[in-house]
Amino acid sequence: MDIKRDYYEDIELFRSGTILVWSILFLIFLAIFPWLIQKYHPLGFSIYIANLIAVHAIVAIGLNILVGYTGQISLGHAGFFAIGAFTTVIPILKWDFPLFIALPIAGFISSIFGFILGLPALRLKGPYLAIATLGFGMTITTIIKHMEFFGGRMGLQAPKLEFLGTPLKDIHFYYLIMAIAVLMTIGAIKLMRTRVGRAFIAIRDSDIAAEAMGVNLTYYKTLSFAVSAFYTGVAGGLYAFILGFINPESFHLIMSITFLAMVVVGGLGSIMGSITGAALMTYLDIKLQAIQDLPAFGSALVVFSQKYMSVSGISNIAVIVYGLIMILIVLFEPLGIFGFWIRTKKYWKTWPF
Repeated sequence: MDIKRDYYEDIELFRSGTILVWSILFLIFLAIFPWLIQKYHPLGFSIYIANLIAVHAIVAIGLNILVGYTGQISLGHAGFFAIGAFTTVIPILKWDFPLFIALPIAGFISSIFGFILGLPALRLKGPYLAIATLGFGMTITTIIKHMEFFGGRMGLQAPKLEFLGTPLKDIHFYYLIMAIAVLMTIGAIKLMRTRVGRAFIAIRDSDIAAEAMGVNLTYYKTLSFAVSAFYTGVAGGLYAFILGFINPESFHLIMSITFLAMVVVGGLGSIMGSITGAALMTYLDIKLQAIQDLPAFGSALVVFSQKYMSVSGISNIAVIVYGLIMILIVLFEPLGIFGFWIRTKKYWKTWPF
């Protein structure tokens, strides 16, 4: 029987020896992953793709805290992403701030804007809140675009990072991003097992019942926006150095929708689902951009595009496939990838019966 004998069992990071062992093995895998990529190139992976997946995983975790655990909605996280990117690059570029100072500052500035955006959530729900957050995201990118301090429409070139006078290479940045991603993942897991996390979940299930039980809706709804924005801001700061150049036009509505799709496909209310959803969607997004290079179907798709679509329509096929995958996952497994994991775990627990 799974009987809890101590209050600290509720907030334990590793609830069993099995989880501890698999977690250690996963960390070892992350440590040797760059070597595997350089030697075997599995599925066309590269360090760039791995870095991008880690950054998107941080965003998905933060957004899942808001959407999956608190029951709020946001279509403006591209705005927080942009704030994090620009407020990380500018202090380093203009005032020679080190990254480990500029990155938390960017996260906290994003969380302040998240707190402000959370205020309408006290009165708005559903599509009305979605429109409010959508307007926020569009406003942020428009303001950045028209201010020379942020580089205007031309954007900013991210400076080269150095450590003790030595320029950081992609593999060094990989370990930095992975360390931050692991720490923030652990932080999210621990947060959801505390009083704050339970308050978020209570608001998601029924805000009226939560308020009757003594949960301060004003505090916790705005706090969920602030925490989610902090995660997204930190991810945006890392994203700027992955690309090497940031432009306000890059932080558009489709980016916000993609972030939300990562959460839904991975599984609402699941930290691990957020990571797997971000990994799947990021990998597909990159690989489907070169869909014409597929060995079996690439040439056939080019012929189909030239015959029934415009010459440049091959890029639209990638978008169609990308959207179709999302629709199929949502239709056949509403819990997302996390739902597949639950089914698999239950099957093997009861196998062969």
